[in-house]
Amino acid sequence: MPNFITDLFFLFQRLDWVSLLDLVLVTLIFFGILLLIHDTQAMVLLRGVILLIILLSLLTSIINLPAFSWLIRTASPALVLAIPVVFAPEIRRGLERIGRAGTTTLFSHTSSSFTQELQATIKGVVTASSRLAARQHGALIILQRADSLREYVQTGVQLNAVVTPELLLQVFFPNTPLHDGAVIIADNRVIAAACVMPLSASGILNRSVERQMGLRHRAALGISEASDAIAVVVSEETGSISIAHAGRMIRRLDAERLENILMAFYRPSYLKTGPTDLLTRLFTSREKDRPSED
Repeated sequence: MPNFITDLFFLFQRLDWVSLLDLVLVTLIFFGILLLIHDTQAMVLLRGVILLIILLSLLTSIINLPAFSWLIRTASPALVLAIPVVFAPEIRRGLERIGRAGTTTLFSHTSSSFTQELQATIKGVVTASSRLAARQHGALIILQRADSLREYVQTGVQLNAVVTPELLLQVFFPNTPLHDGAVIIADNRVIAAACVMPLSASGILNRSVERQMGLRHRAALGISEASDAIAVVVSEETGSISIAHAGRMIRRLDAERLENILMAFYRPSYLKTGPTDLLTRLFTSREKDRPSED
C-alpha cells in the first residue's frame, strides 16, 4: 500500500498540461467509439473480443505455453487489421454524421420559407398514415431532407407525382404492385415507390416488449441511420404509427402528434434553433414522451 501511494504521487508530479491533453484526447476517442457502436450488434461483438483477450492474456501469463503464445503473437496483427472490416458499418455511420454536422436540414432543395405546398405535403402524409393505420395497411414513407436518396430511388418505380392521401392509399393497398417497399417524397412530390431501404443493424427493435416490429420498422431505422431522412411507418400487425429519425424511433403516434412532429422539422423556428436542439427535444427525451410499447 505505501508503494502504491508513492507511485501515485510520482505520477501526479510528472503530470503536466500536455499529458493531461493527451489523456483527454485518448478518452474522447474511446468515448466516441463506444458512442458509435451503442445499441448495435457491434457492441455484443466488442464484449466478446474483450472477454477473449482477457482470457488469452490470463492463460498465457499463468501457464507456460510456448507454441500457443507464438500463435497468439502471430495472429494478433491480423486481428487488428480485421477490426476496420468488422466495424465498417459503424465507422461509415460515424463519418456520415461528421459530414452532416452543421448542414442545413431542409426539405431537399426547397426554400427556407414554410410554404403552403409544404404544409399540404405534410398534411397529405398525415392523413394517409391515419387512414392506413385505421385499415391496418402497412406503409413506409420516407421524407427526404438534405441528404440525397437517389441511390434508393433507383431501386423502385419512379412516379414524380403530387403528394395526396389518395395516391398513398392506393400505393400501399395490399397485393398491389407497389405496396411492398418504401415511398420516397422529395421536393413536395412522390418521387418513387417500392423502393428498397437498408435494414438497421441496431439492437433497439430487438429489445421491444412484444418484438412485433418487422422489416418496415427495421428499414425505417436503417434509412434514418444512413441519412437525415424522416421515416413514417404504419404497422400492418397493429395499425400503430411510428416515426424514425437519426437512428431513433417514437412509436404509437396519433395523427395530431405525427403532424406536430413533422411540422416541427420544417417550420421556420426549427431553422433558427438548429438541428441539435430539435433532436434533443424530440428524440433524446423520447423515453419521457413516448407512450407505452405495443
